[in-house]
Amino acid sequence: MQRLIQVSSAAISLSALLVVIAPATAKPFTYVNARFSTVCTFPDQIFTERMPEPENGDGLEWHSADGASVACYGSYNALDDTPKSLVENEKSSLEPGEKVTYSRTGKNWAVLSGTKGDKIFYRRSVFGKEDVIHSVFIEYPAALKAKYDPLVGAIAASLHEASGQHSK
Repeated sequence: MQRLIQVSSAAISLSALLVVIAPATAKPFTYVNARFSTVCTFPDQIFTERMPEPENGDGLEWHSADGASVACYGSYNALDDTPKSLVENEKSSLEPGEKVTYSRTGKNWAVLSGTKGDKIFYRRSVFGKEDVIHSVFIEYPAALKAKYDPLVGAIAASLHEASGQHSK
């Protein structure tokens, strides 16, 4: 009986370890948006459910089985935003239950992060050529912070503009 308890304990420990390691070793998938040339990479073994493409072709969204999502999209800078004004506009138009806990801007990028109910969100936007803003939006249950926090940085850092023309 003692041996069975030790084996069960080891199996549980290994299972817990694999849950922690799995996100770090998940296979990367690179999405390239045809309309805006927005590019981002994320683990498609986690974000397995692709949502239908919107009619305007601005990007795509994927969901995970545990309630997380990643969206990669582009948009025209119709409001002539700068990174700073983008953050200010987002902060002033929060939805009910949404709270920004972190924001930062650079020469051609902006980051916002916070909570929305029991979820954590992270948005990174890069200002590209031809007045296009490339964005990645990641949202996940706060209870899964340990799983998704390590992925957020890599996904956000992968966001960039592919070379080529944008279709209008």
